[in-house]
Amino acid sequence: MTRVLNAGRKAPQSGTTRSVVVFLHGYGANGADLLGLADPLAEHLPDTLFVAPDAPEACAGAPMGFQWFPIPWIDGSSEEEAMRGMAAAIDDLNAFLDALMVDEDVLPEQVVLFGFSQGTMMALHVAPRREDAVAGIVAISGRLLEPDLLADEAVSRMPVLLVHGDSDDVVPPQSLPEAADGLQKAGFKEVYAHVMKGTGHGIAPDGLSVALAFMRDKLSL
Repeated sequence: MTRVLNAGRKAPQSGTTRSVVVFLHGYGANGADLLGLADPLAEHLPDTLFVAPDAPEACAGAPMGFQWFPIPWIDGSSEEEAMRGMAAAIDDLNAFLDALMVDEDVLPEQVVLFGFSQGTMMALHVAPRREDAVAGIVAISGRLLEPDLLADEAVSRMPVLLVHGDSDDVVPPQSLPEAADGLQKAGFKEVYAHVMKGTGHGIAPDGLSVALAFMRDKLSL
């Protein structure tokens, strides 16, 4: 049985929802952590609803934060616990996206997934395995998990923007070219990349600007 994800929202400036950006936060954070990005984005995406769910599990290492799944080398969990947690979170996120599209009366091609760190891992794993392609994925400071399985398991291949700081000491910068390689080998035709110079594990202004341009293009705004 799937768990209901609590989500913060920022309504479209215009009052009319023509597109939706779903923020997927990183390990130990929460939806509000990324929902603040809606403020600088909203004036450029006036018809966009911004939604930021909390991940389904409390995070042992961050009492006020959440996790999509355990990370063994951080929290001491087993590989089996991590895999179980991720499988459950995948079901939860799919159920959340299904309900969101029905409730907001939007099609998949009107939706962008915007992930950061562990949220990027979720976005890159979940979206390609959904029957209908979303408009695109903004994948910041994360990794493509199980790249060898993607070619066989992907059923939709949407545009992907990979963004990473070259000074990231949490998720290695090498994760960006590895993800690009995995996506391209799996048949993804539109894979874009941007390296944030001098940036650690975070989102620099230039990265956000590139993400905005990508979203406006893929949402045809």
